Amino acid sequence: MQQVSEKEQRQKEKRPARWFISLPELLWGAALALLTFAFLQGVNLFPWLMLAGAIFVLASMNPGLLPGLGSRRRFQLSVVAGVEGGANLVRFESIGGQETAKRELREALEFIKESERARHLGIRPLKGILLVGPPGTGKTMLAKAAATYTRSVFLAASGSEFVEMYAGVGAQRVRQIFAEARQAARQAQRPSAIIFLDELEVLGGQRGRHTSHLEYDQTLNQLLVEMDGIRTDDSVRLLVIGATNRPDLLDQALLRPGRFDRVVRVDLPDRAGRLRILEIHTAGKPLDQDVDLEEIARETFGFSGAHLESVVNEAAIFALRAGRTSIGRADFFEAMEKVMMGEKLDRCPSAQEKRRIAVHELGHALISELVRPDSVAAVTITSRGQALGYTRQAPQDDQYLWTRRELEGQIAVCLGGSCAEQALLGERSTGAAGDFDQASEYAKKLVWGGMSPLGLVSKELLPAERLSAAISQVLEQVEEQVRKTIAGYLPFLQQQTGVLLEEERISGEVFRDRLHRWQREHGTSGEGESPGSIDRSSAALSA
Repeated sequence: MQQVSEKEQRQKEKRPARWFISLPELLWGAALALLTFAFLQGVNLFPWLMLAGAIFVLASMNPGLLPGLGSRRRFQLSVVAGVEGGANLVRFESIGGQETAKRELREALEFIKESERARHLGIRPLKGILLVGPPGTGKTMLAKAAATYTRSVFLAASGSEFVEMYAGVGAQRVRQIFAEARQAARQAQRPSAIIFLDELEVLGGQRGRHTSHLEYDQTLNQLLVEMDGIRTDDSVRLLVIGATNRPDLLDQALLRPGRFDRVVRVDLPDRAGRLRILEIHTAGKPLDQDVDLEEIARETFGFSGAHLESVVNEAAIFALRAGRTSIGRADFFEAMEKVMMGEKLDRCPSAQEKRRIAVHELGHALISELVRPDSVAAVTITSRGQALGYTRQAPQDDQYLWTRRELEGQIAVCLGGSCAEQALLGERSTGAAGDFDQASEYAKKLVWGGMSPLGLVSKELLPAERLSAAISQVLEQVEEQVRKTIAGYLPFLQQQTGVLLEEERISGEVFRDRLHRWQREHGTSGEGESPGSIDRSSAALSA
């Protein structure tokens, strides 16, 4: 500490003494002297103080409006070159699950790293790169990694920081961030700077949408002008990286060549990507031997990188609460359910309602297991989030295409809960409303894919009445198959309903063992139609 103090003291001694007074200090000193003189002369200062207070409030809301009021720097600045080798740098190697996006981004950044070769070949440098993808997929981390990769100064701002109710403020802030980027790069003695604009749809939305005033349009126009002003002969090479999850809202002038030249998709990670993300976030954490990251990656289909980080963090919290020194498999599965459905609630349904919930969830589990064996991960009547109970599926492989048989199998799983309620309890309940919505969406996919009795159809030309009739026809056909199948498993459902009410949760392995044992004792199809008549599906459904 003494060495550091002596070093700082020597640096202070080298600094030249300030012998001048800045303009803001001069103005404030003159104003204070004028007010003091007026007070001594008996002038009523109350109106003047009220005016000064109003000016101060306006200046506080708009920093930089008056000299010396507020800070002109409103944007997050990171001089990457100044912390080279620091632990807080984000590198491409530390980002998992986005190999394609990282490769495209590296290629687009080569004009900064290889500026001399690009100039020799006459390559026009890219002015903007647009990152498009769902929330939580790592767009901000990719932008920071791009700054580290090119050793550039990094400035970050959100689109909401530019738009105000005062005319001209947004355009001023756009000019300001470009000027600050150039200034920061010169001060850090770096030849390049990256400006990251998050939530770009707020700043770059389509012009003409706002009829009350043109502040949004003026802000966007200024951004377009600044991006056009990026030249190859600038002393500081600027690159604008935008991020959005709503590219459909962006103005087309932003997306033309010469502004945002490249559009990089940052999609949800596949199974290999999820495994890599889990390996990154579990590095250095004590894990039990029963933890299989490949199994967790397989069962987290549809999770983003942010979701997976939350799963690892919640699993560690569960282990801490239980007083364990390592994270176990059960902690990860409990964390997955919490991230998917929410925290456990203290709801206390009546005995009759709990029985109906158990019947409903067992209906989902039964049809899911018959449609696609080994698909059920757990069945529970514990309330989480908006769900009174749920059946968690275990997808085996990521799926991006669907056949007619697979879609009908998904519809059957959705309808299994309500059909089980009607078969065992005599009537349905409102708990199946969400299931019907999901079933309708699957039926709509079937229609748009040309797999319904309507054949090939057009979304724009198909009347709503015919679409509704086609969806109803598909749902009725699948529902009839589900009813016949459940009729052959009524004794099994009644038996497992009592078990689920007592245990509140049945794992997928236990449920399958009991189902297979019951099938061996009573025959595969029971008294109803064979479950083989329901098309087998290779995809999972979130119940």
